[in-house]
Amino acid sequence: MSIASDPPPQASQDGLPVLHEAVAGRLRTLIVQGRLAPGQRLNERILCEQLKVSRTPLREAYKVLAGEGLVRLLPNRGAEVLRLTEPEIIELFELIGGLEALAGELACARIDAAALMEIRTLHAEMMACHARRDLAPYFDLNRRIHEAINAAAGNSMLTETYRRVNMRCQSLRYRSNFDQDKWDAAMADHAAMLEALERRDGARMRVLLTAHLAAKCEAVLKAMRSEPPRDPMQRRAPRAAVALAAALAR
Repeated sequence: MSIASDPPPQASQDGLPVLHEAVAGRLRTLIVQGRLAPGQRLNERILCEQLKVSRTPLREAYKVLAGEGLVRLLPNRGAEVLRLTEPEIIELFELIGGLEALAGELACARIDAAALMEIRTLHAEMMACHARRDLAPYFDLNRRIHEAINAAAGNSMLTETYRRVNMRCQSLRYRSNFDQDKWDAAMADHAAMLEALERRDGARMRVLLTAHLAAKCEAVLKAMRSEPPRDPMQRRAPRAAVALAAALAR
């Protein structure tokens, strides 16, 4: 389905703040799901046509995504999807693993009955998605579970730091589930995490989350190493324009 078929976003009085955030949201989803690949140039003409917006809100959306570490701004040439190197990916997962391990340990001590019930419900829905191999909603539920655990830690500074760092991990985490064995292992990890939360076992939760994120990192690196060599023509017109149009039309 083309993005252009989505309902147009509601703009504020001057037409910019709400509109550019909506555009950023659509591009963010495409990047996270891998429909806009790392290193891919973002063609302003095609995006403006598909999203039915002018260049001004599109460029504002680029700035939002650049601030989140999802795209790289190119002087006088627009933007491209950020492509992390292998050392950068390792560092990123070391950081997010430490943040999640701390959040999980704190959550075991501080979580209340309502928050625990919410995570149980999300986990059950995620199990159903895994059983029918429905990756997109599974990934969304997975993200919400990790965010709920982080919120249950009751530390606003930790939550804000996690939110900013995790934004850069989302597309990598999504890709790690393309391997069925890795996906099955991740599901088993989540069952163990829920059990640790229910038992208020913070030490166990820390160990589980540290290992879970390390496994995610290894899955991402494995997928990255198995990719064919990058085509140097990918970023040039017209090939880049064709690839972008195809991503938007899915």
